[in-house]
Amino acid sequence: MNQPKRIKRAISGWVVLNKPYDMTSTQAVGKVRWLFGAAKAGHAGTLDPLASGILPIALGEATKAVPQVQDGTKVYRFAIKWGSATTTDDAEGSVVATSDVRPERAALEAVLPQFTGTIWQRPPIFSALKVDGERAYDLARAGEAVELQPRQIDVDAIELIEHGSDQSVLEVTCGKGTYVRALARDIAETLDTRGHVSMLHRSAVGPFHDQDAVTIDQLEALPLEERDALLKPVAAGFANLPEIRLDPQQATAVRHGNAVLLTGAGAPVSLDECWVSFKGEVLATGWVEFGQFKCRRVFN
Repeated sequence: MNQPKRIKRAISGWVVLNKPYDMTSTQAVGKVRWLFGAAKAGHAGTLDPLASGILPIALGEATKAVPQVQDGTKVYRFAIKWGSATTTDDAEGSVVATSDVRPERAALEAVLPQFTGTIWQRPPIFSALKVDGERAYDLARAGEAVELQPRQIDVDAIELIEHGSDQSVLEVTCGKGTYVRALARDIAETLDTRGHVSMLHRSAVGPFHDQDAVTIDQLEALPLEERDALLKPVAAGFANLPEIRLDPQQATAVRHGNAVLLTGAGAPVSLDECWVSFKGEVLATGWVEFGQFKCRRVFN
């Protein structure tokens, strides 16, 4: 007997998911979308299948705010297993090199400053980056030689949490595009040993943190109305951006995608990135130039 087709709802907001281990980000989005019956869904920043933690899932109009959340600061807690390097730089890959060297705590702490600030990083060959239109991981799995160019990343802080002869646990606060697997690989090589990520948990993405998160099991246990109550508003994605409140005339103009002159004593003259609202409702993202707000994305 055929199951009745689920009606897709025009529902908008954020689900701050604590993604479980061994699930892809795409699978997580699909599951959440189904649980909410949402017509549209996306995520703000891929998390590896072997990683757990914060995966912000955008429903409906929140998908327009994905770039702002994705560009936000991220915090990861990860373990480096000492003594072996793998093809994937994590526990999923095959061992390609080993070392008997086990770094002392003092030696590890001494090299960490080299990995803070704006640094160059060579991404792992098993990554979603494209080489001549193909995903690097697809080429690597096919046995082809993959060469990815180093690129600049921003690491705000890196701290040693626990240290042992077998593995060490660290916490890193970093910007967009940072590969923690590559960080672990490079830290180990700097210490004249080998290492790979054996545990990875993302505890923050932009404005969303562990304390905001729900699990798939928690969502499945609730009736639909209670699930809806857990949704964070679209505006939650802009918590780290300046908000400009508009009057009714300005709001009407922005809804049509038009630029508006900002008035009043506190009106900004210039802003690279901001959002505008009317009575608490997100109207658009954009920027301010010569006292005018200009739309980048208009929200329905």
